[in-house]
Amino acid sequence: MEIIDAIILGVIQGLTEFLPVSSSGHLELGKAILGDNSIPEESLMFTIVLHFATALSTIVVFRKDVLEILRGLLQFKWNEEFKFSLKIIISMIPAVFIGLFFEKQLEQLFGENLQLVGFMLMITALLLFLADRAKDTSKNVTYNNAFIIGLSQAIAMLPGISRSGATISTSVLLGIDKTKAARFSFLMVVPLIFGSIAKTLMDGGISFESSQITPLAFGFVAAFVSGLLACTWMIQLVKRSKLTYFAIYCLIVGAGAIVYSFLS
Repeated sequence: MEIIDAIILGVIQGLTEFLPVSSSGHLELGKAILGDNSIPEESLMFTIVLHFATALSTIVVFRKDVLEILRGLLQFKWNEEFKFSLKIIISMIPAVFIGLFFEKQLEQLFGENLQLVGFMLMITALLLFLADRAKDTSKNVTYNNAFIIGLSQAIAMLPGISRSGATISTSVLLGIDKTKAARFSFLMVVPLIFGSIAKTLMDGGISFESSQITPLAFGFVAAFVSGLLACTWMIQLVKRSKLTYFAIYCLIVGAGAIVYSFLS
């Protein structure tokens, strides 16, 4: 993989992990357009590095929240931090179930399946459009809400469904305060990312050569920096109900992906 391609894909991952436009869908589109010819093991290694970078950017942006949660857990008390952590765990259940029992079926949906990506992006557009028209509320995330939001996160494992778009939209449609919805959406994915990385590394089958170090490093930095910017920006956008613009974008890109799949 060339350094320029690594930087481009890193920026795509960093931006689209937080902006509601589907990081998996855009990575598939990016690889198709750039003509990514790396073997599956090398491509998997690159994907792991990019996801690790965006997970770190989330921790940096929400460092105070993360420290408070860890402090609350270590106190072993039924406090707000412990309750929030429990809600995060509940939200992870659907995605963990899908990842453990339907991993092979899910992997078959990737690999430049641009028609599927296009249709899923259109579904993302619909979710964002509906969420932007939801009334402002001040509700907190409940345990039932956490599981429902977790279901949205599991569905977002499909290429083209935006994880942040699906979880934030679901939260807002449930009547949860928009700032709290964005905070919960970004924090709930961090344990999943680290868990997925650990599982992939333990399973083996990842190819790594010294020639990959430079592209991986550039991709990591690009994903981390763009992730920091996108995460901060997205919180402000959700507050101001600016999701319709992303709905229009997803609709256009989704239609473009479908047309491109027929022409290529």
